[in-house]
Amino acid sequence: MWVPLVEAMFGVALVANAVLFIPQIIRLYQKKDSSQVSLLSFAGFNVIQFFTILHGIIHQDYWLVIGFVLSFASCGIVTGMIIYYRLVK
Repeated sequence: MWVPLVEAMFGVALVANAVLFIPQIIRLYQKKDSSQVSLLSFAGFNVIQFFTILHGIIHQDYWLVIGFVLSFASCGIVTGMIIYYRLVK
């Protein structure tokens, strides 16, 4: 009875996890300055997401894989922007 609800909420949480990086992308793009953002934190998030994707592949949990690929992409954009704006300045 609870399984479908938990699975649905898990799917929503996976998408929300990816979407939560978008405000940081917007802020970095608008300010063109990454001095107030931790490269270590976002790079660390990317490493964790990468290993979560591998875990999902090994366990054939493709919803987990899809959700974390989205998070990996959005967080990766933030990480790339941090590096870019630090190299440009």
